[in-house]
Amino acid sequence: MSTFNIAVLPGDGIGPEVMEQAIKVIRVIEEKTGNSFMLHEAKIGGCAIDAAGEPLPSQTLELCKKCDAVMLGAVGGPKWDTLPGNKRPEAGLLAIRAGLGLFANLRPAVIYDALKDASPLKQEIISGGVDIMVVRELTGGMYFGERGRVKTCDKGEAAFDTETYSELEVERIARLGFETAMKRSRKLMSVDKANVLESSRLWREVVIKLSAEYPEVELSHMYVDNAAMQLVRNPRQFDVIVTTNMFGDILSDEASMITGSIGMLPSASLGSGKAGLYEPIHGSAPDIAGQNKANPIATILSAAMMMRYSLGMEDAAKDIEAAVARVLEKGYRTGDIASFGCQVVGTAEMGTLICEEIK
Repeated sequence: MSTFNIAVLPGDGIGPEVMEQAIKVIRVIEEKTGNSFMLHEAKIGGCAIDAAGEPLPSQTLELCKKCDAVMLGAVGGPKWDTLPGNKRPEAGLLAIRAGLGLFANLRPAVIYDALKDASPLKQEIISGGVDIMVVRELTGGMYFGERGRVKTCDKGEAAFDTETYSELEVERIARLGFETAMKRSRKLMSVDKANVLESSRLWREVVIKLSAEYPEVELSHMYVDNAAMQLVRNPRQFDVIVTTNMFGDILSDEASMITGSIGMLPSASLGSGKAGLYEPIHGSAPDIAGQNKANPIATILSAAMMMRYSLGMEDAAKDIEAAVARVLEKGYRTGDIASFGCQVVGTAEMGTLICEEIK
């Protein structure tokens, strides 16, 4: 049996309450497998600003570096919206990804059969199921490029954000895209804007060159504007998508909404080692914080991704995912995914139901 050290960063808004449900699931897996999970809580985001004056205190980052994986709830809220950009809660997310060397974000978008009516797309479009994995570059591009403001002589103030990618940055994320495709249907779609952007032209060149090492994978390319359209026109054509930081941010959110609820989807941020950062893709939803209304499934499924990618516990990951599917099949829903005839439950009860299915 193994002992794993997990950094737990509940964060702001609904973060603490959805994290509580994920911890309940982790404890059930601990009991079922005999492995031990040592959980170490720390602050990030707005609560860290209130306590330490910084969105990512140095002690939080040092703790995360010593752990096998990091679980994160959510950050942000209107309380901190007036702070400078580098002092806002969201800056803590960028800093922890960079500090841990996490250059890749994996975001699955799956339409559960029990929730197909919740999708905004027509049934004939999603019939047969949708299962997409977006592999997003996480520490390069415009979000991390040079930025600033300048005064012009005749147009007032101007602002700029720079999109820069190196061959190394493109190759390492593309390789993860190919490796992910090898474990699925061996189809990889690279999304760029190579008809306009020089950074995208380099991106495409590197991806094509790397494809020679993966002859089994069918590689195709699509401009980002077309990809956004095709995701709602025919999402079943996609399996694995690899793309830049900004494009991935936009497309993964779009992919999540075609599944019916942003509260259902997890994510994994990975680097060159086993350690990773696992979090739901939804925000802190301060308007419902503390009301037992938040959907904890995305955070619970993030724990499943942690089991799979950082801890090497594939069976535990499958147990969690199967438990979520069974609870949904039995008609239980939180308010965000509720439909006629279902049984609406709160955050804590949903966590308990999933735990009972795992047992």
